[in-house]
Amino acid sequence: MFQAEVYIQRRKVLCDKIGSGLILFWGNDESPMNYPDNTYPFRQHSSFLYYFGIDFPSLAAIIDIDNRHEVIFGDDYTIDDIVWMGPQPTIAERARRSGVSETQPMVKLYTILKEAQASRKEIHFLPPYRPENKIKLLRFLNIRPDQINVNASSELVKAVISQREIKSAEEIAEIEKAVDLSVDMHCTAMSVARAGMTEAQVAAKVYEVALAQNCGIAFPIIATINGQTLHNHSHYNILKDGDLFLLDAGAESPRHYAGDLSSTFPVSPKFSEIQKQIYTVSLKAHEAAVNTLAPGIKFREMHFAACRSIAASMKELGLMKGDVDEAVVAGAHALFFPCGTGHMMGLDVHDMEDLGEVWVGYDGEPKSTQFGLKSLRFAKELRPGHVFTIEPGIYFIPELIDLWKSEGKFNDFLNWDEIEKFRNFGGIRNEENFMITENGFKRLGKPKPKTIEEVEALRSS
Repeated sequence: MFQAEVYIQRRKVLCDKIGSGLILFWGNDESPMNYPDNTYPFRQHSSFLYYFGIDFPSLAAIIDIDNRHEVIFGDDYTIDDIVWMGPQPTIAERARRSGVSETQPMVKLYTILKEAQASRKEIHFLPPYRPENKIKLLRFLNIRPDQINVNASSELVKAVISQREIKSAEEIAEIEKAVDLSVDMHCTAMSVARAGMTEAQVAAKVYEVALAQNCGIAFPIIATINGQTLHNHSHYNILKDGDLFLLDAGAESPRHYAGDLSSTFPVSPKFSEIQKQIYTVSLKAHEAAVNTLAPGIKFREMHFAACRSIAASMKELGLMKGDVDEAVVAGAHALFFPCGTGHMMGLDVHDMEDLGEVWVGYDGEPKSTQFGLKSLRFAKELRPGHVFTIEPGIYFIPELIDLWKSEGKFNDFLNWDEIEKFRNFGGIRNEENFMITENGFKRLGKPKPKTIEEVEALRSS
């Protein structure tokens, strides 16, 4: 946890934004794998962490804005729990570290909420993503699961986003710890991966780096020779000379802040000439996006800078034709880049997306329905304190190639004969983490090997 004053101030700002009523926060519960005592690693609800910092299951909290009264609800361990788990701080001890002086057993929450409903006091809550918290809303507030999103407080959603999206100095320090460790994870993969290993063996070495520092991973590791599949979590393939290996992995700090990096490198000691060509296309798009960064520009424009770079490079290689700007507006480049250039990052690797992309990434503006562009998670104006990823990539997806070719799609912009030569190439991306500053931007964490020369130096070591 941070110092108590951090959480006290965050809650004060939130109360000022909402103005009146009662704010209800659910923490997360343990999630059993196959029976109650065998659980997945516990992960607290990120907004509960942000406002209270307590990394412990089965809690709830209420802030009565009108009376500036705060209560944390939870049940202390019984002796049976202590025999199983060992001694633990009481709920009251945990609450004090968050700057909250009053605690109550969970059973008391029902009475308080019913009294608030009876007095027609507005109860603000965030839309839950865990099924158990949806059940609690049914039990405590009689809100059916299919009515939760209608009843969740859009006012609270927008207020939470407005706070969490601007990272404080304490948060940036945590994120940089996670990014530094993430760089070590990627360097390890580049150093150890060899032909004959399985993807799982490389992924295990990557995970070991985080685990050895008493840290977790921010998301399931993507470690694959099939980089054209954007989120490939299977690890059974055997690496072969001539393959490209794509790693997308990030550490999570003990305070649960995320790092998120991607790297692509050859299984052989060196890139082949054709691999160098496409890797350079990807790298140029990455730098085109980075060079666009500045406070006040929209992330969407940075995305289009990457798209135009990809289209121009593909035209130089003979895979695209026609006017580059027209091709990008039409969406023809999405054959090679069918996703967005990045997303916000913080306590969640895709920060706050449980609150809705339309608010987190678009300030309520409607998203595009165009293929490729509809997958852009973050589009709004960049402000100092915004933290996000930049990760344009090049993907040759045989099924997409076959579909668009059969439909005669974008024949004015796509050179199908040349594209066919790359249908089994795979995919490439580099990903780094950035923060907008008052006067520009900062690349977070220590440098990750990224150029052809840097990657090959690690592959040959």
